[in-house]
Amino acid sequence: MIGRIVTEWVYGGMLAGVMLLCLMPLVTIGWNAALVVTFLQLPVYMLHQYEEHDDDRFRLFINRILGQGREVLTPGAVFVINVPGVWGVIVFALYLAWFINPGFGLIAVYLTLVNAVVHVVAAGVLRLYNPGLVTAILLFLPLSVYSLFVFQQSSSGGIGFQALGIAIAVLIHAAIVGYAKTRI
Repeated sequence: MIGRIVTEWVYGGMLAGVMLLCLMPLVTIGWNAALVVTFLQLPVYMLHQYEEHDDDRFRLFINRILGQGREVLTPGAVFVINVPGVWGVIVFALYLAWFINPGFGLIAVYLTLVNAVVHVVAAGVLRLYNPGLVTAILLFLPLSVYSLFVFQQSSSGGIGFQALGIAIAVLIHAAIVGYAKTRI
């Protein structure tokens, strides 16, 4: 059963993303705008992950392009990167934003934005589609830009929180690249 969860997580995630979007108006009622856009990062990320990981597309793409046929990313690594590494980080950022300071929500926002930039840059460098590119452009970029605007307007996203959000997002993506390079 655990093996199926590790290999099929993306389908539950996509359904959970749709449900979270449907429940968002009820769940976030009375929340400030910074908390709402922080919450929104999770279901939107889950929809992006469906485009990216359906039929194991992203893992196979990375193994073919970076690994030149070798297994750079395993199903277990993909699970850890995306479930605790994305969902967990966004949930943790939301808790920090709720209980300590809304500025911590920028961790989730920059995680989404950095991922979008990585998809777009990779497409430009490789001159080909990479799994997740369409939702990175159509969902992540507009949501990220809007979210940064919300944080700017709410005065809860000072320079320290901006730097923290960028640093964590870049470190997470760098760790993924570092892991892949050790497997090559």
